[in-house]
Amino acid sequence: MNTHYYLSWFNGFFPEKLVQCLHRDITDNKSLVMISAQPSDYEGEQINFDDIPEWTWLNQANLIFDEYHFIDYRMKKEDAQRFIHNASVIFLCGGDPVRQNDFLAEYELSDVIKISNAVIMGASAGALNMAAKWLTSENAGDKVETSSIYDGIGFDHFAYESHAKRDYATFVQGYLFPLSEKIDVYAAEQESAIRVKDGKIDIMGPVYLISRSKIQTLAETL
Repeated sequence: MNTHYYLSWFNGFFPEKLVQCLHRDITDNKSLVMISAQPSDYEGEQINFDDIPEWTWLNQANLIFDEYHFIDYRMKKEDAQRFIHNASVIFLCGGDPVRQNDFLAEYELSDVIKISNAVIMGASAGALNMAAKWLTSENAGDKVETSSIYDGIGFDHFAYESHAKRDYATFVQGYLFPLSEKIDVYAAEQESAIRVKDGKIDIMGPVYLISRSKIQTLAETL
């Protein structure tokens, strides 16, 4: 099975224990492919990787690759699919989860990612779209009029939540409880990570499991 990393957001760099895990799991450093969650926001021919926080995290962790590819609307769909097919690591970037979800569908990338042998990573919006389900909700601060449940790529059978600076006090208010009646929800504060490897879920940082409208704090295992 693949190794999947669901990341919240890191204000600076990866913690050392996460860096050590990544170095153990990423054994092929040929190609890093990053998928934008703001796919129409960029102009010009070249992307400056120094401007991408997720790339900076990896670089500071000394995770260096032979090739780097950044996928947004400037790239042809066929090229995007080819780069994903050959990737060592696929990183779904943070930003706008709805726009990224639409982009994955339009470029027909989800199925290509799902059959990849790469290590799959996602931060914030990207982690939402890795999961089976995720939620937009006005109660949680999203700029939406009604709550909506979205289908992600569905690497693992759970829903994920990691937006802005939400924490236990926000999650316990219950906006995720209706979704938790249908599927387990992992709700993450900032500076946290979930690793799923061979079906085993490991936790780093403040993460909560919401199941059938009950919330529990998960112990760190990474």
